[in-house]
Amino acid sequence: MRKIKQVLVALSPAALLIASCGQAQTGDSAPAASTANSAQPFAIAEKGTFNSPWALAFAPGTQVLFVTEKPGTMKFVDLSSGRQGDVTGIPPVLNQGQGGFGDVAFLPSESGQPLSGRTIYLTWSDPSDGTASFAAMGRGKLVCEDGGNCQVEGLETIWRQQPAVRSMAHFSQKIAFSPDEKYLFLSSGDRAQADPAQDLDSNLGKVLRLNLDGSPAEGNPFADRGGVSREIWSYGHRNLLGLAFDLDGQLWDLEHGPRGGDEINRVERGVNYGWPVVSYGDNYNGDPIPDHPTRPEFREPAIYWNPVIAPGDFIFYSGKLWPEWRNQALIANLGTTSIVRVSLDGDKGTEEARYKFDKRLRDIVEAPDGSLYIIEDGPNGRLLQLTPAS
Repeated sequence: MRKIKQVLVALSPAALLIASCGQAQTGDSAPAASTANSAQPFAIAEKGTFNSPWALAFAPGTQVLFVTEKPGTMKFVDLSSGRQGDVTGIPPVLNQGQGGFGDVAFLPSESGQPLSGRTIYLTWSDPSDGTASFAAMGRGKLVCEDGGNCQVEGLETIWRQQPAVRSMAHFSQKIAFSPDEKYLFLSSGDRAQADPAQDLDSNLGKVLRLNLDGSPAEGNPFADRGGVSREIWSYGHRNLLGLAFDLDGQLWDLEHGPRGGDEINRVERGVNYGWPVVSYGDNYNGDPIPDHPTRPEFREPAIYWNPVIAPGDFIFYSGKLWPEWRNQALIANLGTTSIVRVSLDGDKGTEEARYKFDKRLRDIVEAPDGSLYIIEDGPNGRLLQLTPAS
């Protein structure tokens, strides 16, 4: 195995805080270590508990926060009143390994409309015929009763991973709308198969650029190959658990490496990011993987972590309550049970701070007022509101 390489960060390394991402059924990476922690800048308030929560999303223009739960259920919390409700109409999901209910997303352009009647996008792990599985994405209409529960009506599957494979890992299935809302970008993991990430006739291990109806968008770089190649925007990815546009309109991904090499990438048209040919990590059996500089035809990550942070998801922060953090990435982490704050400049990233928490963190979102909400991983994952410490 190669000698452990450290990412250049703004903080100096300190005592190791071992936290294995593999301790939970939703884990992915090898044991992780923490850098020195920064002073805790948060006041923390608990806002409820959930059953293995996976993704958070505000309905734009509201204080209603939706929470997907891995076993195949969804709830919402009206933060203005504290009322919690259920969302029905969820498709059957494959709740095994890293498979289960995935992402939820709403169109920003519908922020001025009533909550009931909005378009809703969902992703999930589909059990298919029981011999193989795939990630799927659907679109429907959210219908809510006054003061009651909600349901998804008319849900139509508009995209799926191809091919289906016998694996319970690396579904990815994260959604990001382009700032002009013309396109839907979707992360599709390599399903722990590695080689399909380099195969342009498969949509595994890719970032995809789609129309809002799930069809391939015009102008994608490999459209002339036909088939699922028409969906591909970039390739050579592993397990992308974060996909987000920064405040300048640049798309970034956040992905798990193997044994080391978690990374953030600046996602651009037609670029190959190298997995599994190169990585700043090693295979789980200890076999080395060549580093990125050995193959300059592949794009380097903006920042990587050795040891891993085992990320859950990330956002780019507006700066409303912490102005100095404007347009920085805030990453909720599983392995290091932390929020890591990263500044990105061009193609390079720097870890600015690391804030320690007690539990594994699965997701993070920003509320309309600039406060942060994080959700813990696991059967009794707490929803926590973060505001500036007094």
